Amino acid sequence: MTTSLGFFGAARTVTGSCHLLRHGDRQILVDCGIFQGSRALRDQNYDDFPFDPREIDFVVATHAHQDHIGRIPRLIQHGFQGKVFATRATIGLAKVALPDAGRLQEEEARRARKHGSRHADPQPLFTEEDAYAALQFFEPMPYHQPHSFGNGDWFEFFHAGHILGSAFASFGFNAGEHTLLMGGDLGRYDSPIIRDPEPIRRADSLVIESTYGDRLHPAEDILARLEEILRQSMQTGGAVIVPSFSIGRTQELLYHLWELQEAGRMPRIPIYVDSPMAISATQLYAQSKEEHDEDMQAAIAAGNRALEPGGIIFARDRETSKAINRHEGPIVIIAGSGMANGGRVQHHLLHRLGRPETQVVFTGYQAQGTLGRDLLEGAERVRVVGQEVAVRASVTRLQSLSAHADQNEILRWLSHFETPPKTTYLVHGEPDAQDALQRKLQQELGWNVVIPDHGDVYALFREEAA
Repeated sequence: MTTSLGFFGAARTVTGSCHLLRHGDRQILVDCGIFQGSRALRDQNYDDFPFDPREIDFVVATHAHQDHIGRIPRLIQHGFQGKVFATRATIGLAKVALPDAGRLQEEEARRARKHGSRHADPQPLFTEEDAYAALQFFEPMPYHQPHSFGNGDWFEFFHAGHILGSAFASFGFNAGEHTLLMGGDLGRYDSPIIRDPEPIRRADSLVIESTYGDRLHPAEDILARLEEILRQSMQTGGAVIVPSFSIGRTQELLYHLWELQEAGRMPRIPIYVDSPMAISATQLYAQSKEEHDEDMQAAIAAGNRALEPGGIIFARDRETSKAINRHEGPIVIIAGSGMANGGRVQHHLLHRLGRPETQVVFTGYQAQGTLGRDLLEGAERVRVVGQEVAVRASVTRLQSLSAHADQNEILRWLSHFETPPKTTYLVHGEPDAQDALQRKLQQELGWNVVIPDHGDVYALFREEAA
């Protein structure tokens, strides 16, 4: 009996996580996320699955970002009837993220039909109703509690430190004779609010991300950078627009703004959080005490609301969101989506990109083909909500708010392995980043490192018949 792992997403690209584990008559899917970025990538979301969803026994979801869970409703539409195992916090975030994504899908399909599309009848990948139906399949699983799926085989979750609820999934086969660690996304050390990535001591096979495998995050004093940005806003009367990922990045940013206020280093500026999903996620971050690191625990024990800095205004409805564009600066607008490819932030960019006093501040990775990537690469004109806009605003990125480990942090996490895995597979990375990390691991650690292409299937181990 051969146990194999198939790579059907996040292979030679960053998004679309989807890995099929076959073990005997068991078929287990680890993540089922959407492809993001260029149109060619996004079109893959509508392709048929390269396996029969009806034959999948269960899904293991490592965390609640759309590129890890966004095709689960489609999986169910095509016949999947098993359970989706995830941590409690991941399920809490999924209850916010999946319906929101379904609504956006429906809006985009309506817009495409109205303005014309190369498709005869544009359809959403899934609807809000589909998302709520999919949530019924999710089942919570605690960290550090092995879940048996028969014949001495099990899996369990460990803290990944990426976003709230994020986890590594460690599989043990034949009473632990062979182990597979599905890394999901690897978080950073010393990030606020949530725990650091847990050290893992061994795995025979390892799958790990490589988003920043070819670079280091700049040594950046995040509080000093934020203070500088805010003071410039005060001087020019301009808006600070932060296209922020609703889950993770928004909460870290709010925490740092609170730190500045506590230190008396932040001028009084209105802070709008213009994303219903980010608002709900922020509430969940505050409530999930089992996920908190020591600093967050201490802040709560002292009676502080570390995710609600003074001057914060939550724009829950569209009317409040629209009113923000009538508000002159100085002002901070935190709005989704993080790559500026959709969501409410596009309307703020439409109104303010042409103003030189505007500052656009990105907080994380910008995939190829996104508006965020175009702006960071210095585009002088861009299309926003179907309109061409001249870019006169300043555009910058806060590197220290990335939720992905850089090359050194990946190496730091790998250093805890007592012996090298027999094979390490690199996923979630563009080719240059993956190639650089592969060379690093091979030359400095002497590890066996493979970079799968989309659709590749590898035999992990073979069990001889009794």
